[in-house]
Amino acid sequence: MKKVFQQLVLVIAMSGSVHAAYAADPKPEEEIRYRQSVFNVIGRNFNALGAIAKGERPYDQAFAVKTAALLELLGPLPFGSFGPGTDKGALNKADPKIWTEQAKYKEAADKFQVEIAKLSASAKDLDSLKAQVGEIGKTCKGCHDNFRLKEARQ
Repeated sequence: MKKVFQQLVLVIAMSGSVHAAYAADPKPEEEIRYRQSVFNVIGRNFNALGAIAKGERPYDQAFAVKTAALLELLGPLPFGSFGPGTDKGALNKADPKIWTEQAKYKEAADKFQVEIAKLSASAKDLDSLKAQVGEIGKTCKGCHDNFRLKEARQ
C-alpha cells in the first residue's frame, strides 16, 4: 500500500508540473475541467474522512494519515484555475462573485488551505481528526454557500 501511495504522490507531483508547463495558454474550458477534477478527488477523499469522523466508517489510523497527506497535497491545486476568463467556457457551478469579489473569495480559499494543512497532524488521533474534519467542513460550507451556484451554468 505504501508503494501505491508513493506512486500516487509522484503522479500528482508530475501532473502539477505538466499542468504548470501546459498552463502557458490554457483554454478556459480546460481550466474549468481541471479544477472540477481536483475538487472531485478532494471531495471523495474528504468524504472518506468525514465518514470516519461521523462514526460511519471505522477509524484506521494508517488510512486516515495517508488520506490526509493526499488531501494536503491536493488542497492548493484547484485555486490557480479561477483566473480571468475561467468564469465561462464549460458547464460549471462557480458563482460569478468569485471574479467580482476576488478578495473575499481569496480569503475563503486561504482559510480552506490553512485548515487542510493541519489535517495530517490531526489524522493520527481519532478525536483530533474529528475536530479538524469539522473545521475543514466549515470552510467548505462557507465557500459553497457564498461562491457556488446550485445549478450549473456555462
